[in-house]
Order: sequence, then structure tokens, then C-alpha cells
Amino acid sequence: MSAFNKFKASVPIAWSPNLYITLVRGIPGTRRLHRRTLEALRLRKCNRTVMRWNTPTVRGMLQQVKRLVVVETEEMFKARKQNEANHQALRPPIVISHLPASATDSSK
Repeated sequence: MSAFNKFKASVPIAWSPNLYITLVRGIPGTRRLHRRTLEALRLRKCNRTVMRWNTPTVRGMLQQVKRLVVVETEEMFKARKQNEANHQALRPPIVISHLPASATDSSK
């Protein structure tokens, strides 16, 4: 089990005031009730994330579509976004000289 999954398992959803909900499975082929629930949550496309208040109504909606979504607390969402940003950080460019070796020596 990865560290993120351990952290995810240890933080109860009920403690967080905000929930970050990400649609991870496609809508086609799902029941009409599930599609309507996702529409009410404002989840229209895969891999889109919305923030909702942690209320019993929202938790009930999430219980209905739990196989289609991933629910994160605010801390988990920020940690994941920070990890993605670090992974995509700018790296120093690789400089490649396409000139022959003799041409680069004579220019010095």
C-alpha cells in the first residue's frame, strides 16, 4: 500500500469541511439515476474535479455513484496537486549541437 493510500485510509471524510470529487469513470453506459446524480454534482467529463461542501446530502449522492468517482479531502487534494506540479516542474534544457565536432573546435 502506497503512502498516499495509507493517508487516504486514515483520514475520515466526515472531518473535512470540503470534499473534492473527481469523476474517474465514463458516463456512457451508466444508469439514468447515476447520470442525473453526476449532473447534480456538476461532473460532466472524466478526470474533472469539483469542490462541494461536506453535507449529508452530498455524501448520499456520493454513496450512490461511489464506483464512478474518487473523493478526497482538502489536504489530500492539495498534496496530490503539489506532487503533480513537482513532477511537471521545469527542468534545465538539454543543449544539443548539430555542428560537426571540427566546426565547434575551430570556432573557439
